[in-house]
Amino acid sequence: MKILVLGGAGYIGSHICKALSQQSHHSVVVDNLSTGHREAVRWSRFIEADILDRDSLIRILQDEGPFDLIMHFCAKSLVGESMQNPALYYRNNVVGTLNLLDAMVATGHDKLVFSSTAAVFGMPEKELIDEQHSRLPINPYGQSKKMIEDVLGDYHDAYGVKSVALRYFNACGADPDGEIGERHEPETHLIPNILKSAIAGKTAELKVFGDKYPTPDGTCIRDYIHVNDLASAHILAGEYLQTHAGASAFNLGNGNGFSVLQVIEAAGNVIGRDIAYTVEAPRAGDPPILVSDARQAGEILGWQPVYTDIESIIATAWHWHQNETF
Repeated sequence: MKILVLGGAGYIGSHICKALSQQSHHSVVVDNLSTGHREAVRWSRFIEADILDRDSLIRILQDEGPFDLIMHFCAKSLVGESMQNPALYYRNNVVGTLNLLDAMVATGHDKLVFSSTAAVFGMPEKELIDEQHSRLPINPYGQSKKMIEDVLGDYHDAYGVKSVALRYFNACGADPDGEIGERHEPETHLIPNILKSAIAGKTAELKVFGDKYPTPDGTCIRDYIHVNDLASAHILAGEYLQTHAGASAFNLGNGNGFSVLQVIEAAGNVIGRDIAYTVEAPRAGDPPILVSDARQAGEILGWQPVYTDIESIIATAWHWHQNETF
């Protein structure tokens, strides 16, 4: 397949581009480099552009296409920032995606894999969150993704755009070869912050946000899914769209939850020493527990995560952070 990857210089997008290359697919990356890294684009042709510029998107689709599939990762994704500056999130995540969809319709492209999030669900109403769980986001980030999930259904019905929205739980880990990994500025994700705190001079002491949640040890519980497992799901979703219509959505997670303190302990086991931390006030917009029921992705897409053990996930990230190449 020939695939346009929007946001392909970012953490998840770059891993997916490597996976596409390994399966002999051809990819073209579009990224504005606001959070992505040019050095991470190693397996694709690169075009610097912004999804807020609809005319540029139309030109790219016309000049570089036709594409068999479009994958869309361009999004602001910090929960706390979305609470402080919702306009940024609605402009980038909603208006930007509408620009892409309109450009697709204008140029005859009709297949999209959309990067969504477990944040669309809000506060969990049951132990495992499946696709039928109510979507009641509690922050503008989750709301912006829910809005696009709804838009995708309308664009299918009105314009024939076929789509799969993939709702990630906690993306983590790194390329096992150590070529690419997770690097955000600022870094807000738990595992890289744990590992960076263990490398002298990298960052300040690790902070745990809240220890009074209604969980066994008082810290938030999350479902951690390796970035390479996300990559395989995107490729399977793209293959699914070649023969299926509709606007589908699938959860992507391991189905196992680990608390913040359990992840810190697991990281200590990988590194071989205890990890120091301090407890801070909880962050606004953080649900106590988010764990997936991802069976539908297995049943329909044929997807199964390979990395199911938290220590093996952390080990790939530790390999990357000790030898960062960009």
